[in-house]
Amino acid sequence: MIRCDHTGAWAALHGHYAAQGRDFDLREAFAIDPARFAALSFEAPEVFADLSKNLVDATTLRLLLQLAAECGLPERRDAMLRGELVNATEGRAVLHTALRAPRGAAPFSDEVHAVLDAMLAYAEQVRGDAQFTDIVNIGIGGSDLGPQMVVPALDACGTPGRRLHFVSNVDGHDIAPLLARLDARKTLFIVASKTFTTQETMANAQAARDWFFAQGGTDVARHFSATTTNVKAAAAFGITTTFGFWDWVGGRYSLWSAIGLPIAIAIGEANFRDFLTGAHAMDRHFAETPLAKNLPVLLGLLDIWYRNFHGFTSRSVAPYHQGLKRLPAYLQQLEMESNGKRVDIDGRALPFATSPVVWGEPGTNGQHAYFQMLHQGTDVIPVEFIAVKTPAHKLVDQHRKLLANCLAQSQALMRGKTADQAAAETAPTAAAGLAPTVLAQHRSFPGNRPSTTLVLEALTPRSLGALIALYEHRVYTSGALWGINSFDQWGVELGKALCDQLLPRLSSGDTTGLDASTAGLLARLSA
Repeated sequence: MIRCDHTGAWAALHGHYAAQGRDFDLREAFAIDPARFAALSFEAPEVFADLSKNLVDATTLRLLLQLAAECGLPERRDAMLRGELVNATEGRAVLHTALRAPRGAAPFSDEVHAVLDAMLAYAEQVRGDAQFTDIVNIGIGGSDLGPQMVVPALDACGTPGRRLHFVSNVDGHDIAPLLARLDARKTLFIVASKTFTTQETMANAQAARDWFFAQGGTDVARHFSATTTNVKAAAAFGITTTFGFWDWVGGRYSLWSAIGLPIAIAIGEANFRDFLTGAHAMDRHFAETPLAKNLPVLLGLLDIWYRNFHGFTSRSVAPYHQGLKRLPAYLQQLEMESNGKRVDIDGRALPFATSPVVWGEPGTNGQHAYFQMLHQGTDVIPVEFIAVKTPAHKLVDQHRKLLANCLAQSQALMRGKTADQAAAETAPTAAAGLAPTVLAQHRSFPGNRPSTTLVLEALTPRSLGALIALYEHRVYTSGALWGINSFDQWGVELGKALCDQLLPRLSSGDTTGLDASTAGLLARLSA
């Protein structure tokens, strides 16, 4: 396995960037090649992708694909799918793909489907229990972001009269207002923690149980369930209904496992199985499609082109569907926790950048917030638009307005507006005290700013499953070429350890041995 910067393709890409890539102009590219859209549009299961507004030409793609081949991407991909120990720092396989494979089609199939069947049976039992009107998922990180993103996205599949809530922050301002609105007799809590020791989750679970008792509740076993492997700790808490998963399931890849219990309760067994089917279809696309037509691979290669050659530091995700409002937050963890690494698999410091900052907001909300910077700011930030052709509502006119905004923004980023064009449109009296030429500068746009547009026919369990799996494999692609381990997250551990040390000091006020800043802040907060 060769790291990207040790390949001939890497050097060739640097030469190509210096000679042509740095000055590539999208407007010229479309003028020269009327077939550019057709050549740079790709079909994957449930997802159509227009890559034509990216700063690439045939040479760029050829060299990026050569880079993937020289780095052994197909071999690394196949090793992951076979269940080899690709998570070297933790000595684990990485098999989230096995969670959505049909019975008998992947490692651990019998175990996976036994848990899946039991979890879905319980979900159907809860769905059929009219007593439960509110379901509260208590988790954090991967045990929260995945279900919290999927449930509102698939709201059209939900059951009227049943509300799903998500609590994650250890800040009491998260759970306290929610508990004040609930009826203990009608509430089911799901405690999502693999070890049943996660500090934030257990603090919120304890608060929920205390509230339950204070409201007159007595049957913890009926009103609390858990997705955990620590059955003994759950039992000590009073929970008898538990669903486990495996150490080869990373938190940010776990919504396909028992962690997806709130999703299953929200959308039902049939829809949850469709959700898995969509993801599995994308798995097969990633595993079997030639690299030149493989959408997760192409997106991962684009990420490397922008991060390591153009030097773009972030990527904005703009889903033009309100149901996908939590997708940017979900992708932040998926990509930045996976690929936010500074050393390679062999522990060597990397001489190049890895994960970009991923951020965004849904639809036209983002246009009225940060699109000013995307169009006229000093940084070039690639944008990823996600459009859904068919809505789940009947407000046709509003949906057309939404889609028109999506198309217009990607077009505007590419086209821009020159100062001369702006001057021709600017009335001399438009702004008191400013010369028309000055005002034209303020109203001009550089354009030539790249974007990708992903299109779904409709937002369904199957298409959402495929979309999420697409992003998973894209992250693995770039991580594999960078030569990093995309499946550990040691960076979160130091803060956790220091928190455990500081917690008793907030009660005692003891600042012995602390640095001056931490001591001063602790004294201020504990006084």
